Amino acid sequence: MPELSRHDLAVRMADLARAVATPRTVAEILTDVTKAATELIPGVDTAGILLVGDGGKWDSIAGTSDLPYRLDELQMTYQEGPCMEAALGDTVVRTDDFREELRWPSYSKVAAEIGVLSGLSFKLYTADRTAGALNLFGFQPREWDTESETIGTVLAAHAAAALLANRHSEQLTSALTTRDRIGQAKGIIMERYQVDDVRAFEMLRRLSQDSNTKLVDIAQQVIDSRG
Repeated sequence: MPELSRHDLAVRMADLARAVATPRTVAEILTDVTKAATELIPGVDTAGILLVGDGGKWDSIAGTSDLPYRLDELQMTYQEGPCMEAALGDTVVRTDDFREELRWPSYSKVAAEIGVLSGLSFKLYTADRTAGALNLFGFQPREWDTESETIGTVLAAHAAAALLANRHSEQLTSALTTRDRIGQAKGIIMERYQVDDVRAFEMLRRLSQDSNTKLVDIAQQVIDSRG
């Protein structure tokens, strides 16, 4: 792929920034990020994102082909590899030639056998207990330069921002749903037992404590009891 001029690079990054700012799904934004990596960084033939959660749960998303998923699957099988290392530890992990890579012998051997010879992985600063990495792969050995790492770091920041925004949106939706359920349950109790708002909430709270049940679950039980 021919190298982009500084002007073309600036235009593409500006387009990506606008795409992130526009209301879209997180999947669409992450797909834009991985696609941009193949367009902006010479030597990147395919790209994807690996998310690692509690208990060994993982997800391979936004791949520009099926290959990133296959590579992520291999890493989770062998419990070694650059994507895992970036997601769980190092900020940037680079491999110029998997045929000579000694850090992950099992993974590197298979990666080279299926035609992946170089890679760059960037840690995504995600939320809570989820780790992530933006992973870029090349079919040829390559000495990745500083500009490649810089562009990758910017793209990783875009991906992380999308994931964090999505997480915050989910938390807000959950909080609003919880508030609405509790409010609805309080209204039912107030009408049924002729008590005020404060007493209705106290009844819900005591039921929650006495039964060792979440307050929102008690509220839902009250709502379900209307029939």
